Amino acid sequence: MDAYKAIISKRDTRSYTEEPISEESLRRVLQAGRMAGSSKNRQPVRFVVVRDKEHMAELARCGDFSEPLGPATAAIAVCVGPEGLDFDGGRASQNVMVAAWNEGLATCPVRIHHEDCGREVLGLPEGWRISMVIAMGHPDPRVPMSLNAKRRPWEEYVRWERWE
Repeated sequence: MDAYKAIISKRDTRSYTEEPISEESLRRVLQAGRMAGSSKNRQPVRFVVVRDKEHMAELARCGDFSEPLGPATAAIAVCVGPEGLDFDGGRASQNVMVAAWNEGLATCPVRIHHEDCGREVLGLPEGWRISMVIAMGHPDPRVPMSLNAKRRPWEEYVRWERWE
């Protein structure tokens, strides 16, 4: 898929099939996340891949709106080290989600609101935090992506030179 097409056509979903994700696709998605730029090239982002359903359910209990983890085939926790910024985690997360879409996989970003819980469930070292968890799987064709929500118009997003 062309990069521009992947970016403009990608939508979040919370519904997945039970079809497993191939190791090759998972590696490509993780590689895309690994290649994201970072502030001052510190490369402070690491990934924890969770595929065990019980472990995913345990992680889901650490978020207030983490239902997308339930039906997901895998979850990728995007973790940022002490010297990293959430900006770095965001760049890696977006790469992961767009690359997943290119692989025919759907994703949904999930915030872990109870950080201590998430760090414990994932066994993160001192000073590390979860920037984002990305639920991932093959999209369920019976459920429309983003529940068919339309994007706001161009004029609402773009200003030239000044806001006014």
